[in-house]
Amino acid sequence: MTFAEVLPIILYILGIILMVILIILGLRLIQVFDRIEALLNNIEDKVNSLNNIFNVINKTTTSIDFISARVVNGVVSVFDKIFKRKKRKDDYYE
Repeated sequence: MTFAEVLPIILYILGIILMVILIILGLRLIQVFDRIEALLNNIEDKVNSLNNIFNVINKTTTSIDFISARVVNGVVSVFDKIFKRKKRKDDYYE
């Protein structure tokens, strides 16, 4: 046997070994992606369960903001009425 006859056999064997290794790595990669998908689905479910709490908090803060704005507007209008300068007829001519 010469080197030219042995070399293709060695290359075929190495190619088969490489293909087997790549198939094993591909299968493991698929398993890893399945685990990651399950983990992400679990996280998504937990985040979606918190959406109701965040909606309640958002509505509460909006209500508090609305009430505080009304109170501030009421206080300002009271101060405006108290300290409002009464205009006399002389002020209109100036």
